[in-house]
Order: sequence, then structure tokens, then C-alpha cells
Amino acid sequence: MTAEPPAPQAPDATTAEPARTERDRRRARRIEGWSIVWVLLALMIWLGFLFLMLADYGPEYSGRSMCRGPLVDLETDRYRCRDAWREWPALMGVLALASLTTVIAAATTVYAKVLTRLTPQDTPGSGSGPA
Repeated sequence: MTAEPPAPQAPDATTAEPARTERDRRRARRIEGWSIVWVLLALMIWLGFLFLMLADYGPEYSGRSMCRGPLVDLETDRYRCRDAWREWPALMGVLALASLTTVIAAATTVYAKVLTRLTPQDTPGSGSGPA
């Protein structure tokens, strides 16, 4: 005859709810931190894209760069102003990357706000969550 292990007892509702609430709060804070990281990354990529579109580059002549940014001057000397990062396919790739990170940043920010709103908040007058 074999002895059966005792069945695990279900956690008490009073102790399970605070643990779940704390776990949900930690998760909301973690997602909020990731949303901040995504927003900063998107901002850096947008600034890089703006720099590539507007900044002068190339050889200097009389203290000024000969090549203007692609958004400033579309008619540049293609022979002297060759730069892989200033060509339109590369610029469109950077734009796509900036757009993608912006969408991810917006989605994680909204998700973090929803998680924060959905977690029960302790009220100062009562010892437990909302009634």
C-alpha cells in the first residue's frame, strides 16, 4: 500500500490577493520602465534621421562643406557628395526604423498606463484594496 502525498491546499484568498496585487504593480513598473527606454530610443533615432537629412557634409571649400543635406538641397554634385548614409534608400531605412520604434514606444506606454490603472490601489483609510 502506497501513501498518497497530501493534496496541495488552495492559498487563502486573503493572502493570495495582496501577493497578486504586488506582482501586478511590479509588472506595471517594469513595463513603464521599458516604455521609457523605447521612447528614448525612438527619440535618438529621429534625431539621427533629422541630422542626416539636414546637416552639411563632404569636402570643405572656403570653410563650408560642399554638400548640403538631402532635404536642404536635392540637386547636389553626385560625384563629390557620395555618402552611403545620405542616399535615399538608406534614409528610408532609417525612417522606417524610427517609425517602428515610435509605434513600439507608443504601444508600451499605453500598455503600461492600462496596467497601472487596472491594478487595485490601496486606499489610505482601509487596510485592503477597493471594495
